[in-house]
Amino acid sequence: MTSTTPFPMTSRVEAGRELILERIFKAPRHLVFDAFSQAEHLKKWWGPRGWDLSFCAVDFRPGGTWHYCMKCVDEAQGAFYGMESWGLGIYEDIETPRRIVYTDHFSDADARINDTMPSTLVTLTFEEVDGGTKIVNRAVYASEEGLKTVLDMGMLQGVTETWNRLAEHLDAEQS
Repeated sequence: MTSTTPFPMTSRVEAGRELILERIFKAPRHLVFDAFSQAEHLKKWWGPRGWDLSFCAVDFRPGGTWHYCMKCVDEAQGAFYGMESWGLGIYEDIETPRRIVYTDHFSDADARINDTMPSTLVTLTFEEVDGGTKIVNRAVYASEEGLKTVLDMGMLQGVTETWNRLAEHLDAEQS
């Protein structure tokens, strides 16, 4: 699938510091939920085009963590080629297969949180709809400036590409 999929991602900002992303995926809810909660799925789709998940450790339970590294493997991306971007998610609440709540932090390879970058409280909901599963991603930042920081980094393009890769992964899993 490409960005011309019949189910494009929508985005909107509420209250200046909450970014809401929505998209329908042509897959059953249990599979979409698994794609967000299991390392073997995440390794195949997480990250924008040209980036691989070179490290992924998931302890999927409240209080558990998801530590990951996205690495740019596309030479055509110029200065980004070879760059690593580490993240640490700390799971707060899980309701299988309906909801995942976690705080997402920029981190380093040792899972030390980078306090100079904004953290995000993420609530993912998975809703069965005609044609598949609707994901609603509510990302709340501590401030409007925090949200602006990640938007200025190209986060919307990155998520669009990442979710396009997810759609392709889900298609492959079902064929």
